[in-house]
Parts: sequence; structure tokens; C-alpha cells
Amino acid sequence: MIARALATQSIPALAALALLAGCSKTPEPTAEESPKAKTTPASTQARASQADGKGEKDKARAQPQRRKVAAKPVAEVKPSEDDPLKGKWTLEDATKGLPPGETLTASIETDLGALSCTLFHDKAPITVANFVGLARGIRPWKTPEGKWEKKPAYDGTIFHRIIKGFMIQGGDAKKNGTGEAGYVIPDEVWEDGSHDRAGLLCMANRGKNTNSAQFFITDAPAFHLDGGYTIFGECGPEELVHKLASVEVKGERPVNPPVIKKVTITRK
Repeated sequence: MIARALATQSIPALAALALLAGCSKTPEPTAEESPKAKTTPASTQARASQADGKGEKDKARAQPQRRKVAAKPVAEVKPSEDDPLKGKWTLEDATKGLPPGETLTASIETDLGALSCTLFHDKAPITVANFVGLARGIRPWKTPEGKWEKKPAYDGTIFHRIIKGFMIQGGDAKKNGTGEAGYVIPDEVWEDGSHDRAGLLCMANRGKNTNSAQFFITDAPAFHLDGGYTIFGECGPEELVHKLASVEVKGERPVNPPVIKKVTITRK
């Protein structure tokens, strides 16, 4: 019975890997291992070790390992030629008009509940400025129709890619994983910035310094992403993250994608 279940799980996993191989230019983090449906790789392996009576050594080997994350210099990226702002956008620009305060938060209202996210503006100021500007509709971005507009970029979008036990990804106005904002911003990898838990808000990319509009939220630790993706916030409640990650999928695409109704930025 167990062997049959594992064999059944391997089919969507292989399909997912094939999809990733054919979409190298699509902004998305990749799973370190073939994702197992309805469980996290670490917990699945740990339970299997215990069930087989292999002991604590096998259990320890099954756990993902955290490594020291060193801060990286922030690179300069070439502005898009048609960007009205020529790449010049700051945290001060993004928060203009908000009440004074030390804590920036984003409420991501979905059709399954609302996520409350604390934004790490002190660790990833460029990324937070970009996210806040897009969410508030004050940073011009290129719509799927090819027009530069100032309007909320995330309202009405979906979580278009979901791998339970890994992450949920959204923020694409095209709703299919290929959309961007018409420009890119650099990675901001900060000291000890590790994908060590569920609920971390991170930028999706298609390579170094290609962050744009799409983001993902971890559903479990993902240490293999450390050093390659910007972590710019943390969202909760964790139960809602897991709920969003548990919707029915075909491969990595949700059958009924969770809708991001509205993103609201506040400062306290």
C-alpha cells in the first residue's frame, strides 16, 4: 500500500519538474526535491524513518540543514528604457501619505482569509519599497496590455502556483506565472536571512537580480533557497498559509486558484 502511494505521488512530481525545466525564464523558486503531495518532504521522511525503525540517525539525516547565510552586496540593475521612473523608487516614495510609524504591514485579503504580513523594510528596503509601491498603485508598472499605469498591481490576482510543503506563489497580473512589472530590481540577501520557517514573504525571480512583481510565501523551511531569493517579510497566521497551500492542484497549478482580493499597506 505504501509503495503504491509513493508511486502515485511521483507522477505529479515528475510532471512538475518537467514544467520547471521548460519554464526557466518564468519567475519561480524551485523545490529541492520532488514535492510530495499533502506533506512536507522533511516530515514525510521523518515519519518514514520512524515507521521503518531506522532510528534517530536516519531521522536526523532526513531533516533539512540550515547553513550560515552571509549578506551580499546589492547589485545595480539596468533600468528599463521605457520605465517612466528610470528605476528610481525609494521607500520614502512608497510610504508617502502613510501615517508615521516604525512598522510597515501588508494585509493580503484572499477568498480563504486575510494574511497579515510584517514587512522587513530595514533588511530589504528596495524590495519593500517596490512591493508597497505596486500594492498601493503609486509605482508605475507595465500592465499585461503593455501600458504603464499607476494602479494596485496585486488586487484581483491569484496564487497561480502552489506546492504544498514548499510555497505558494502569486502577484502576477497575467495570472499564469509569466507576468512582470516591466522592470527588475536587485536581490537583497541580508545577514542570517534564512528560509527557515513557514510564512516568509519572498520575491520570485528567474535568476540573479531579476525580481519584479511576483512573490511567494513559504509553507515550510526551504533552506536550499538561502542566498538566492530576497526575504522581505513574514505572514501569518501560519494556519492560513497551510490552508492556502492545501488547495487542490494539478501539478503545480491550483484547480480553483485562491484569489488575492486586495492588498492594503499600513504603518504603525
